[in-house]
Amino acid sequence: MTTPIMKSPLAITDLVDWGVIPTMIEGQSHTSGKLLYKGPEGRSECGLWVCTPGKWHCHVTRDEFCHFLEGRCTYVHESGDVIEIEPDTAAFFPQDWKGVCTVHETI
Repeated sequence: MTTPIMKSPLAITDLVDWGVIPTMIEGQSHTSGKLLYKGPEGRSECGLWVCTPGKWHCHVTRDEFCHFLEGRCTYVHESGDVIEIEPDTAAFFPQDWKGVCTVHETI
């Protein structure tokens, strides 16, 4: 098996339309992306995800590592902890993380 890589992800234009976030609070955050790898039985996957501005309820159903390449957003955990995201920020969201995401600039 070859190692999947994604060069210059910000330049990729053939993204798949994944629709509007179903748990919107304000706005219409539209998502799109490109899958780089999906493991056996869908247990793991990685790729590029793009989300436009808006505010929505967020529930992470499995461990998720994110490296934000561009944009700005704020994640607020249901405990009140605030995570400010800006370009070149890495974050780990453990399984069952719940809160609200506000995308200020497309991520």
